[in-house]
Amino acid sequence: MMLRKFPRRLRRSVPVALLALAGSLLPLSSASAADLEEIKERGYMVVATEDNYAPFNFIVDGQSDGFNEDMLTELRDYADFEVRQEILPWTGLLAAVANGQYDMALTGASVSDERLRVFNYTPPYASAQHFYIKRADDDRLNSVADLSGKTVGVQAGSVLLSRLPELEAMLEEQGGELGEVVQYESYPEAFADLANGRLDYVIDSAVPVNALVTSKPDVFAAGQAVSGPGYVSWPIPKGSPELLDYMTGFLAEMRESGKLAELQEKWFGQSFPDLPQEPLTSVEQFHELAGLKD
Repeated sequence: MMLRKFPRRLRRSVPVALLALAGSLLPLSSASAADLEEIKERGYMVVATEDNYAPFNFIVDGQSDGFNEDMLTELRDYADFEVRQEILPWTGLLAAVANGQYDMALTGASVSDERLRVFNYTPPYASAQHFYIKRADDDRLNSVADLSGKTVGVQAGSVLLSRLPELEAMLEEQGGELGEVVQYESYPEAFADLANGRLDYVIDSAVPVNALVTSKPDVFAAGQAVSGPGYVSWPIPKGSPELLDYMTGFLAEMRESGKLAELQEKWFGQSFPDLPQEPLTSVEQFHELAGLKD
């Protein structure tokens, strides 16, 4: 695939089979991760949040905002220890958590096979099925088949990138092919290039797609699904099973009180009452819940 030289982007020209490895460049162990007992002994937990992925985490006038910021407020009320926050760019965030620099990631992280090698996930709090986004005035793209050969933008190191083979398979079944794939450090850059015609479409998950199209209906339009079901949840290192149980309890309380549904409606425009209520701890479990073929 030939790549044009565009600014502000990470450009890659690799087979899609290799793209499936995106996001997997994480340490294979997290032995330095602190579990709940150590957190309580030191008196505080440190969570890493993202800085540029609305409506999950983003910055407004220098302050963190979004669904996870509201959840962080609730967690601070729930916890019997201090909860500190570090705001990071997405690139390198999960690796920093896996290396023990932070106790967990409180961000909009989709579940993937690669990440489940390093992390367990709390029960999901949002859907992460993938959809394509096009320009609102682009009459060329009306179905998945119309994406054949077109240039797509996706975030580097993301699950969106790792699940591109699903779209490739959809296109091949219809006699088409995946076009040029351009990776971005953040989605606002990708959406800017989509709006100005440098991309034909962008792939993102259900929640940010809905938020973007609702906020800019004259600029962007949502297309069809380009993946099977998926989940958004909080990654916790494998070496912290007690912390996983603690955060699972926190989410259960939020769900039972109705506060979780309230915040989902506020930030996502809908609640997700049918999501799994148990932690996700293995590839096999994830595949079964998401209906993925092994």
